[in-house]
Amino acid sequence: MADVRKINIVLVVFLYILVVVFAVLAVYPIFWVVIQSFKTTQDYMSSSKLAFPKNWYYKNYPLSWENAKFGILMINSVIYTAVSTILVLLLSLAAGYAFAKLPSKLTPILHGSFIIGILLTIQSLMVPLFLMINTVGLYNTRLGVIICYVGTGLPIGVYLCTEFIKGIPDSLIESARIDGARQMRILSSIIIPIAVPVAVTLAILSVTGTWNEFMLINILVSKTELKSLPVGINQFSGARASDFGKQFSALTIGMAPMIIFYMIFRKQITKGVAAGAVKG
Repeated sequence: MADVRKINIVLVVFLYILVVVFAVLAVYPIFWVVIQSFKTTQDYMSSSKLAFPKNWYYKNYPLSWENAKFGILMINSVIYTAVSTILVLLLSLAAGYAFAKLPSKLTPILHGSFIIGILLTIQSLMVPLFLMINTVGLYNTRLGVIICYVGTGLPIGVYLCTEFIKGIPDSLIESARIDGARQMRILSSIIIPIAVPVAVTLAILSVTGTWNEFMLINILVSKTELKSLPVGINQFSGARASDFGKQFSALTIGMAPMIIFYMIFRKQITKGVAAGAVKG
């Protein structure tokens, strides 16, 4: 009995050490970027990359904010992320309900067309999306950007929602139909509340993917006032030279909203991901 307890204690200690190691590996890069943001380029180049700043230089933040016009870029990123995520969630849940619980002869074809989208990379879609957006007159518009973000987010969204909703008992839906509920009522009152775990998982993917997206926004708009935060961050890096102090401060500004997002919704995110994993 004593040997079993010793083994359990050793296992618990090992697991705690493992968790601490992974936590350090996850947090230290963020900490390192923040520290480097208070260095000048000369200080960064001349000192150890792991050292603290010799003289803390706080002007990197206001200078990078003004030079890259982060005010309007931040607003654009929030608009693109919020609207795209909401639309992806609503459309994915509606399509998932239709594919899972309202089958027809066209279901395999339509569902398969969404699944194929998972296999396509952004690089392979850039030229076709640019041509289509330009043809319909949505180039250099926020609407054109949002449509493309929603379109690229739907394949994985429809797949996740369809597979999740398939696990919902048909008896619940049949009972609602007997009580006279229509499809929209069933979707809003039964499907969406039960599908919260998969919706949280999809929201995480959509928020992080849209917030950090860089390639599509560069070809869909040319006006600075329509671009997003990653484009502004990239302005401080060039082929010949980089302003490291402002670049690290810009990276910190770009990371801050995602960290705040996680800190506010960490409980919901953890519960949603865990519930989605158990349901799957």
